[in-house]
Amino acid sequence: MIAAGQPKLIVEADAEALARAAAERVMARIAANPGRIAICLTGGSSPKKLYQLLGSEAWRGRIPWDRVHWFIGDERFVPESDPLNNMAVARAAFLDRHAPAGHIHPIPTTADNPDAGAEAYAYELQAFYGADGLDPGRPLFDLVLMGAGPDGHTASLFPGYPEIEETRRWVVGVAKANVAPFVPRISLTLPVLASCREMLFEIAGHDKRPILTRLFNGENLPALRARSDGETVWLVDRAALPEEIRGPR
Repeated sequence: MIAAGQPKLIVEADAEALARAAAERVMARIAANPGRIAICLTGGSSPKKLYQLLGSEAWRGRIPWDRVHWFIGDERFVPESDPLNNMAVARAAFLDRHAPAGHIHPIPTTADNPDAGAEAYAYELQAFYGADGLDPGRPLFDLVLMGAGPDGHTASLFPGYPEIEETRRWVVGVAKANVAPFVPRISLTLPVLASCREMLFEIAGHDKRPILTRLFNGENLPALRARSDGETVWLVDRAALPEEIRGPR
């Protein structure tokens, strides 16, 4: 089971409560930084409710849009108009209506191949950060949102793939995904994802219970290896929680 020093576990009643808790954590990280803010979004199904909340009337007024920059942890190597494009989901849900265009930083998918797109995004991240090396005392991101796939992958870092071991490059191309959709990907690497004040996993639904069980049992999967240099939080709803685990209510 999860031992001391492992990610903090927060259990919510259902997916709606989980999205609200995630939104509050986003707001807390924004409120903690009076300067320029960087948030790294995630793809997949888990964050959709969160993104809808952030764009809703009740929440959007709490975001200082002129100070927040929005990045993303991984992308499918498909056109921005493709329904599989991760950033397109976030843009449609809330970004395009509220965020300044120059504050939205999608991973480019118009390059010749995923490696070229990865190199371009690494350059953009380094330009934003102001250095080509990460300083542990100066995180790149205020908050990194993450998810866990059915095989234990996170971002587009798949178990057994060499990209999970990358420590030098900021962003890598992934020739073929380990799970559907089986398209090439581009992903930030573990050290870059770790350069944040908080890494927040959202894990919801009965279908996530098997992989969450494996993670709780300490299996050496990418989603377990992904840790913030600051705080790492697993936000889980009760449907995803293994039967034998009783987290805080």
